[in-house]
Amino acid sequence: MKNLTREIVERIEKIAQPVKIMHVCGSHEHTIMQHGIRTLIPPEVEVVAGPGCPVCCVPSREVDEIMYLARQGVTITTFGDMLRVPGTNGCLADARAEGADVRIVYGVGNAVEIAKKLDNEVVFMAAGFETTAPTTASEVVSEPPENFSLLSCHRLIPPALKFLIESGEVNLNALIEPGHVSTIIGTQPYEVFSEKYGIPQVVTGFNPFDVLIAIYLILKQIKEENPHVQNEYKRAVRAEGNVKAQELMDEVFYIKSREWRGFPSIPDSVYEIRDTYSQFNAREKFDIPELESKEVVTGCICGPILRGVARPEDCKLFRDECNPVNPVGACMVSKEGTCNIAYRYGSLK
Repeated sequence: MKNLTREIVERIEKIAQPVKIMHVCGSHEHTIMQHGIRTLIPPEVEVVAGPGCPVCCVPSREVDEIMYLARQGVTITTFGDMLRVPGTNGCLADARAEGADVRIVYGVGNAVEIAKKLDNEVVFMAAGFETTAPTTASEVVSEPPENFSLLSCHRLIPPALKFLIESGEVNLNALIEPGHVSTIIGTQPYEVFSEKYGIPQVVTGFNPFDVLIAIYLILKQIKEENPHVQNEYKRAVRAEGNVKAQELMDEVFYIKSREWRGFPSIPDSVYEIRDTYSQFNAREKFDIPELESKEVVTGCICGPILRGVARPEDCKLFRDECNPVNPVGACMVSKEGTCNIAYRYGSLK
């Protein structure tokens, strides 16, 4: 393995040039930091993390909505990472400390099982990218109990990439596309970024060799002046993606514009439940009011970190005031968060 790593790194060094490559996957950032990949490649080849953590991207407004329901006596089910994601006035962990019924589940199926056993209304906070949206849709079409509903916080990766490219704030030159998301949506949604903006792209897996090979293939595309979408992760990703999962999502969800944490409203970037299944849409079922939400100013720079224009080490709160035991910002809460990963593997860069 050492010989293989050395060979890939040597190939990178031979064609290296100044480039900023963005990835949008917490698992990729974990691999990069755990294996010290940034220390192996030339400094002019910069790899930055974008909005790759689905929990981190949930904005205050959606946390406030689920907090509103929790304080109305609704049983809330959610992933453990969501408990400490901050809203305008606290987080779900605070609501639970106040006596709200907030339960950690491993997935939407667990939430449905809880609803079957309770007389109370049960809401699942459905956070995640295109990777987990099909499982949510599957439960909706499977006729869950009447006391079950969803707060859809599902987000789409390609619209966020389009926003980042067109904003020019990051000045990114290339993209490493997320393997998990791509198993569902395929490679076709990324093609416009190469065709319209001339951006090299590689869909890749999650071991360190995958990531290093992706960096090499991007540099090779730049050298050959041939930007396109290259699928290094063929063992799991097809060009068309998972067509059945896509059809299921289209049946249950429609796409609308909404803000992400650290971003303004991104056009066509979130999934909301169609009117056909409105009985399972918590926003409709409980007539959640328009809440006056805001990102609380704490000194945290989670927004710039999610947009790829800052690193955790740039934040004055990082490590001392903000850490996994006492997370101030959303990027430190989840193990997929850039700050959480940097805290655990910072010595490896």
